Amino acid sequence: MSYAEIGKELSLSRVSVRERVNQLKNAGIIEKFSVVIDSEAVGKTVSAFFEVDCEPAYLVKVAEKLVNNPSVASCYQMTGPSTLHMHVLVEDFPSLEKFINNELYGIKGISRVESHILLRRFKSRSGLKL
Repeated sequence: MSYAEIGKELSLSRVSVRERVNQLKNAGIIEKFSVVIDSEAVGKTVSAFFEVDCEPAYLVKVAEKLVNNPSVASCYQMTGPSTLHMHVLVEDFPSLEKFINNELYGIKGISRVESHILLRRFKSRSGLKL
């Protein structure tokens, strides 16, 4: 929505809305503005989630290598049995197989990989909804 549209909803001027948004950005409450692209619409039809266990001494190196891969949509250090939780988007199943065999299995320090293929998305949201 534009500042004018938000202002209309809240009975505020466009300038007031812009000032308030700028205050939220400056305070670090609004981290960034972004566009959400439908991955399937741009040819990334396979969505998979990975649980990756790493040897402690290699955790940061493994994570740094993975986050620089263009197929990795997100990567988090987690508590529990898996060290890293990762979301990967690829074009098709041969691409997923190539990612697993050439990218994941080739990284020193990974001790276990478990994958889950997304069948259907019921809800997806980035960030916090207020």
